[in-house]
Amino acid sequence: MQRALFVAAAAFVAGGITTGAALSLAQPAPPPQPPADGMPGRPGMAEWGGHGWGPHGGPGRMGGPDMRERLRNFALVYPAADRALSPADVQKIAEAFLLWHGNHSWKVADVAPAADGAVAFSLTTADGAVIAKFTMDPHTARVRRVA
Repeated sequence: MQRALFVAAAAFVAGGITTGAALSLAQPAPPPQPPADGMPGRPGMAEWGGHGWGPHGGPGRMGGPDMRERLRNFALVYPAADRALSPADVQKIAEAFLLWHGNHSWKVADVAPAADGAVAFSLTTADGAVIAKFTMDPHTARVRRVA
């Protein structure tokens, strides 16, 4: 009985060694390729102080000292339960979003209350051509693309 158990354990260890040796010969991952459109990508979580596992760099982590510093910068601002956004507020938020991402050429246009209680707006080029249409819930500030 003990001999059979010893043979089974030895076979298990030998199989593990064989599998490990085969995996160690696997082809390494290729280097990351630049995007096809030539635009730089968004920074990954590793560049924000985390490992890219989740929104804070991994389970139980706050993303490192850089992330904690960015969170502390706006710690005095607490989000209200009902944001009570007016159409002018929605326009400012959409314009700020464009500027935050470095887009100085697109404009926010056609800002008006929609039939469902949301606030509708469009993103346009400098010459007025509509790129996309969105609505923003004035209570939660949730944005939805409609066209």
